[in-house]
Amino acid sequence: MMRQYELVERVGRYKADVNEALLNKAYVYAMQKHGHQKRASGDPYFSHPLEVAAILTDMHLDEATIAVALLHDTIEDTSATRAEIDELFGGDMGKLVEGLTKLKKLDLVSKKAQQAENLRKLLLAISDDVRVLLVKLADRLHNMRTLDHVPPEKRLRIAEETMDIYAPLAGRMGMQGMREELEELSFRHVNPDAYKTVTSRLAEVVAQNKGVIGDVEKALCSLFEREGIKAKVKGRQKTPWSVFRKMESKALSFEQLSDIFGFRVIVDRVEDCYRALGAVHTTWSMVPNRFKDYISTPKQNDYRSIHTTIVGPARQRIELQIRTLEMNEIAEYGVAAHSIYKDKGSSGANGVDHALSKDTNAYAWLRRTIEQLAEGENPEDFLENTKLELFQDQVFCFTPKGMLIALPKGATPIDFAYAVHTDVGDTCVGVKVNGRIMPLMTELENGDSVEIIRSKAQVPPAAWESMVVTAKARAAIRRATKTAIRKQYSGLGMRILDRAFERAGRRFSKEALKPVLHRLARKDVEDVIAAVGRGELASTDVVRAVFPDYKEERAKQQAAPKEREEGWFNLRNAAGMLFQIPGRSKGKKSEKNGGGNGSAVPIRGIRGDLPVRFGPEGAVPGDRIVGIMEPGVGITIYPIQSPLLTEFDDHTDRWIDVRWDIDESSGERFPARVAVTAINSPGSLAEIAQVIASNDANIHKLTMTRTAPDFTEMQFDLEVWGLKHLNRVISRLRDAQSVSDARRVNG
Repeated sequence: MMRQYELVERVGRYKADVNEALLNKAYVYAMQKHGHQKRASGDPYFSHPLEVAAILTDMHLDEATIAVALLHDTIEDTSATRAEIDELFGGDMGKLVEGLTKLKKLDLVSKKAQQAENLRKLLLAISDDVRVLLVKLADRLHNMRTLDHVPPEKRLRIAEETMDIYAPLAGRMGMQGMREELEELSFRHVNPDAYKTVTSRLAEVVAQNKGVIGDVEKALCSLFEREGIKAKVKGRQKTPWSVFRKMESKALSFEQLSDIFGFRVIVDRVEDCYRALGAVHTTWSMVPNRFKDYISTPKQNDYRSIHTTIVGPARQRIELQIRTLEMNEIAEYGVAAHSIYKDKGSSGANGVDHALSKDTNAYAWLRRTIEQLAEGENPEDFLENTKLELFQDQVFCFTPKGMLIALPKGATPIDFAYAVHTDVGDTCVGVKVNGRIMPLMTELENGDSVEIIRSKAQVPPAAWESMVVTAKARAAIRRATKTAIRKQYSGLGMRILDRAFERAGRRFSKEALKPVLHRLARKDVEDVIAAVGRGELASTDVVRAVFPDYKEERAKQQAAPKEREEGWFNLRNAAGMLFQIPGRSKGKKSEKNGGGNGSAVPIRGIRGDLPVRFGPEGAVPGDRIVGIMEPGVGITIYPIQSPLLTEFDDHTDRWIDVRWDIDESSGERFPARVAVTAINSPGSLAEIAQVIASNDANIHKLTMTRTAPDFTEMQFDLEVWGLKHLNRVISRLRDAQSVSDARRVNG
């Protein structure tokens, strides 16, 4: 176990004016508080915070962060209190220790929603002070190093969580060295068989190529010396996890991998990076499509380097990373390499004044992620979206004006549009990629120039959500969809309230609702109107809230017996709106056409202005139709002759008079169900399908309902233009040689 003076010496190696008193005080306090506590391995518990502190000294962090590492388990596992730590070490350190204590639960969760909520806490805490992340990652790293002492079932859960959250989070914050070790340790436990196989194969390759790394290092060093470039070259082999991940993602066998060895070239200045690149490319052949310049276009986590692959001295593929020493430190330690020590003549508690720069790309990503927390996504969506962004590699694209937009790999022009601005995404209707009009689902590539075509009339389709990969685009589309649906319900609610107030002899206005919102238990006027449209709030309740003296004349709701026998009768629904409903006579449907007067709600189809869907057997223009209001869903349209309407005989308050209002230019088809009795003979199904296709109808679904030796009953869900079109299709089917009968279901 590391001694007190050894910890001070470790910090003193990179910080001459080390605050020895603070480190000593934290060391002694933590050791006394943990006392005789033991870890699962049998080691003294204090060895854990001490190892966490040691990991942070390798990152060259300040004394305050290292002191927090020593104290991070004291409130959770000992008699220490926040007040006591505040008094001894200052409020700033007390806040950090308490924050880490609250995040301890992240190690113990198993349910997805709980994990998501704790990930929210972690990200919020990091955004406030990045030292929380540094201590938390160091804490997790040491726990992973000693995971063999944990029970197997808990071991797997911790390893999976590390692979899912902590390793990619370390990568996103630029801490590549930390990420690689966390991935490696997790891989051992998540997939032990694959780990053993890959490790053994790598050992064989190293044995077979013994001396290759040294030979390549010498060849590169000689080349740079001849060119007058001061450079250090270091070879390394890929980690088992990176090899396994590449084999899986690209469906390669181990034998097909040609870049198991990589070399890092460290130079003094940025211009030397390009000089070294030129020397390498003019000496050996470059492998096409394997060059990336992350110096001119850094990654979002501030990573900067030149990547290239060459066919090297031994005719082997060799990966090269060329960077400066400063770039190398940022690549290894990420945000930890951005620490800035303020020296303005003042200091914080215990003489320590520390800040970490937030002007980094890693922090920019973190700020965007935190913005998503305010969008109110449910925990599972937030967890899924955040994990997607954590794992994604990047592509770099340009706006027509040359602005660089960094996106996850696999991003579409829709992602690009939302990355530019939410309004650009919401109004996107098309895209030009490199000057050519392309589909919106096109996968963008590095260097693409993307021009978004916009229209103010556009509303983002809900289907876009499945086409995008960025959390920002997904959240914006979901928000726009909810807004559009709310607008639809609000439109219906306005019509219902206008009629309800008119029936009461009053005039409806939004202003009249504001003073009575508390009575209706709604936060604003739009909520009231949308709730009426969804059927969640009765319009009569709204009228009574505005005019407490209003009393509905119930007698008018009772229809005369003769009116019920045939034709139409008037009925007020639960929302108080007056509708015309087709009458019934001894179970037979009326022959009147739905939508017979001007008060009917116009129906444009599936993509119209109202939340509308069709019943199972469908409905087509020309049908006499009726709507059934379904709270929280919208209006379901049935043909007036549908036997399914008998289910709503006792719920006549939900019936709505509707009429067709077709936009001829929309090119929209409508659903209808047709039953066909076909003679069993070879090719009968093909003949039926040919008849349907040749008559410009589309088969959406086919079901075999009954099969006998001589015939088969089939049901086709078709998409047609209207009633005349449907009747023509049925007539042609009846003429087919293999068809005994064809009829519309419920027609």
